[in-house]
Order: sequence, then C-alpha cells, then structure tokens
Amino acid sequence: MGEYSAVSGIKVLDRAVAIMMAATNHPSTLNELCETTGLPRATAHRLATALEAHRILTRTADGKWGAGPALPGNRDRIIETAGPIMEELLEATGESVQLYELSGTTRTCIATREPEFGLHNVVPVGRQLPLTSGSAARIFAAFGDVHVSDALFSERDVELARENGYSESIEERESNLASVSAPVFDSAGTFIAVLSVSGSADRFRPSPAEKFAPVLVDAAKRLTEALSTDGV
Repeated sequence: MGEYSAVSGIKVLDRAVAIMMAATNHPSTLNELCETTGLPRATAHRLATALEAHRILTRTADGKWGAGPALPGNRDRIIETAGPIMEELLEATGESVQLYELSGTTRTCIATREPEFGLHNVVPVGRQLPLTSGSAARIFAAFGDVHVSDALFSERDVELARENGYSESIEERESNLASVSAPVFDSAGTFIAVLSVSGSADRFRPSPAEKFAPVLVDAAKRLTEALSTDGV
C-alpha cells in the first residue's frame, strides 16, 4: 500500500485502518484515499462506506471522507463539550437529559444528567434503545437517514420533526414516559447526535414540546455552535 503498510497480517483490518488513518489525518476524496493508501478504487470505496456506516468516518460538506463522531477522540470531545450545556438544561427543566448517538440499528446514550431528587427517567450511559419509538428515534429518522420498518410513529411524524427541528412523544416507548428531542450537528453540518429531555408523562402533558422544546432547541443549537468552534 501507499503511505500505510500492513502490520497485523489481517488484510481487511489493515486496509480499513489505512483508510481510517488517511481520512482522519486529512479529509479526502475517493481518489485521494486511493493515492494515499495504494488501494484499488472499489476496495477503498467499499471500506470507506463501511466505516461511514459505523460513523468512524463521515462525509464533509464537500463530499470528502473525514473523522466521524464515533471515533473515541471525537466522542470524548462531544461529551466534554456537551457537559455544561446539559447541566444548564437540567437546571432549566428539572428533568432528565440525555445525549444519544446512532450505533448500528440502535441509539446509544453517551451522556446523561439526572435530577438529584424526585422520580425521573434514568437512562444509563451505554444503554442502547430502539429506533422504532420515542422522540429521539424520530429525530434519527428525520436527520440521520434512518429507516425502520416497524416504527410506532408515522412518516408524517418524521416530516414534522424535520420541519420543526424537534420532536415529542408521550408513552410511545414506555408507559408513563414522555420526551422531547432535537438534533445536534458538527462543524461540517453533519447530524451527529440527539439531545433529549425526558420524564414522567404526567409532568410533560399536555405537550412536551410546548413545555420544553424552546429551551431544548436552544441548548441543541448552542451545542452545535460549540462543536463547530471546537472543530468537531
């Protein structure tokens, strides 16, 4: 191969690492990936697309492959940047706050903030939840090009999430649970995460969005701006 050579003896792994290193060191077109790694065009495209599906790589606004949000360093920066904003959102709402990332066919909680007192919705960090229900799932469907055949929400719900920039749900994923969610983007304008506020359906009625969407959307925008400044 070109700039990177095999080190493990497992060809597909070495090639994937070569693609990852090339793209994360310098956002690259397919031709540039081929030049850097020495891989055939079809192989480079197949591996880059697979790494993109796992969010190890992502597409920049000009169509190049670059570092994706699932890379450990990027995830750490996202969590660190989100921390103060999530704390402020917790203080403003008094409800549980979660940050979700797409992981294959599920969404994974990568950060959370919980009220100290009272009954609230606890989603542990690392918990994987389905993409078939809940306000966060609607956001993933609206902004993440995620398609599920057995969703409990409609295509119109997805369209509304895309139009409004947020989504709400009441007792859709779990009894007596309600939530409202909004998208988060990186410096390239790529959708990377979902910020959510969740809690008792009784406290969120009649409309989670009317109650919490303005402060949530503001927090999601501030997180996007902070990530853009941070270069994530």
